[in-house]
Amino acid sequence: MTEPVPTDAGAQPIRVAVLSFWHVHAGDYARSTVEHPGTELVAVWDDDAERGRAGAERFGVEFVADLDALLARDDVDAVTVTTETSVHADVMTRAARAGKHVFTEKLLAPTVEEAEQIIAACDQAGVKLIVSLPRLYHGYTAAIDQVLADGKLGTLDYGRVRLSHDGATAGWLPDRFFDPDPSIGGALTDLGCHPVYLTQRFLGARPTDVQAVYRSVTGKAVEDNAVVTVGYDSGAIGVIEAGFAARTPFSIELAGTQGWLRYSDDTKQLTAIGAAFGDGPVTLEIPADAEDAFGQWVGHIRDGGRADANLEAAVELTRLVVAANRAAGEGRTVAP
Repeated sequence: MTEPVPTDAGAQPIRVAVLSFWHVHAGDYARSTVEHPGTELVAVWDDDAERGRAGAERFGVEFVADLDALLARDDVDAVTVTTETSVHADVMTRAARAGKHVFTEKLLAPTVEEAEQIIAACDQAGVKLIVSLPRLYHGYTAAIDQVLADGKLGTLDYGRVRLSHDGATAGWLPDRFFDPDPSIGGALTDLGCHPVYLTQRFLGARPTDVQAVYRSVTGKAVEDNAVVTVGYDSGAIGVIEAGFAARTPFSIELAGTQGWLRYSDDTKQLTAIGAAFGDGPVTLEIPADAEDAFGQWVGHIRDGGRADANLEAAVELTRLVVAANRAAGEGRTVAP
């Protein structure tokens, strides 16, 4: 099993390789590696050599064409995985068996079974795995958690989370994102992950039923506009919206029997109404963001900890995305 990286000030940086520039966030995580004081970017692999060489050149590191050769290297301690979703299980289990810690872009895997296999492989090898679920660690999420924990909305009965951009209509999202085989889906499977895991955070990880309507405004092979509704035994309803066809502000709305709140990126404000907040709407304080997933990953590698809550959320996210895709494909309500 892989031992924790030493924590003393003189310890060498965690040496990280990028596995593919398929995903548009690959450069972001490569930049995180360069900028974090505890990590060093050393190499890039990509099954598309031209794309991989371009990424390696951009960050001034070596391109390696053979994945097994890269994973066998002693000067690579960890990897960031930004391949297409369809090969996540293969790539991550190979990395784990080679003793490399794994940071990965969502979705963790195309199926719950594969997600659990990846986690089991990393646990067995003693390597640290974390999934990029960034909005879980934003300050507005912590503020909303506190409102709910304090019961200020009463019994929560409705939630709506929307996130969309214009990648399909404006043409800046790569064509590979619209190929259902490598991407596993469209707007809901990619961008929609954020509204999904936030809905699960606030309303509950396991709804009883899932309905979905997908449409392609641009005629792509996958949906570029999606609405998913989830129902809970409590009577609560969640509405999850995602799209590649229109740029609208990210927003969260939650309502309960005693109050209502809203957060939106256009104002950067969290507003609440209800008896617990006094007369009229109030603006609630939003704390600073918590440490992001990349920083947490580095910390777990250093101290030997495990990202329990993150991995549990990643599996439940996979479960609900799979259910939504099935509901849309079959045109019926399904149980996740």
